[in-house]
Amino acid sequence: MAAINWQDVFLLDLNWSLTLEITIRTFIMFVLVMVFLRSTGKKGVRQLSIFEVAIIIALGSAAGDPMLNSESAILPSLLVFVVILITYRLITYLAAKNQKVENILEGVPMYIIENGKFTLSEEGDGNFAKDEFFAEIRAQNIEHLGQVKAAVLETNGQVSFLFCEDQDVGYGLPVFPKEYAKKSKNIVAPKVYACTHCGNTAELSAPAHCKRCSKDEWVAACNSKRVS
Repeated sequence: MAAINWQDVFLLDLNWSLTLEITIRTFIMFVLVMVFLRSTGKKGVRQLSIFEVAIIIALGSAAGDPMLNSESAILPSLLVFVVILITYRLITYLAAKNQKVENILEGVPMYIIENGKFTLSEEGDGNFAKDEFFAEIRAQNIEHLGQVKAAVLETNGQVSFLFCEDQDVGYGLPVFPKEYAKKSKNIVAPKVYACTHCGNTAELSAPAHCKRCSKDEWVAACNSKRVS
């Protein structure tokens, strides 16, 4: 049985030049992972912050090579861990001292619904998945947007709702599949309709463009009270 070469296991070809290179590579890749995750938007990242997800990915990548690759030593990966830890401590320190840094790092809560209508800034965001959000709404026993006073997308991907009092419930965009599937650009009967793009409601008797977002797809609006 061949003897184990412990120097290869722990050091391999590690030297000061390689140490500096690993440090620079780790810092650059960690920042790139954070930038990539931040640019994809917050939706779908639940519970963990984007910063924490970046740390998990970076640590997982650093741990993977020495586990599977016989040519990868352990100490370089430990160095990666140390660099990530120092980077994490530095960034969290800066975030604690500066609100702008924290906002860049973690993001800020965003209004998705105000007064029963989608906020147009979020509707225009490619990261906003309406079908996924409708599922969030239905999970709160909400039948239509007229029952919602405000909805906020939190920095951890969760959605917080503020409901209307019964006397304040108005007409709103239906969020259940069967009702929403009846959307059309044709207006067949005079009644209150909801714009499928922004949630604006209007009493229509003929095809028309929404005065709020200029879209022309409508569905019959609901005004039922919320049953909790």
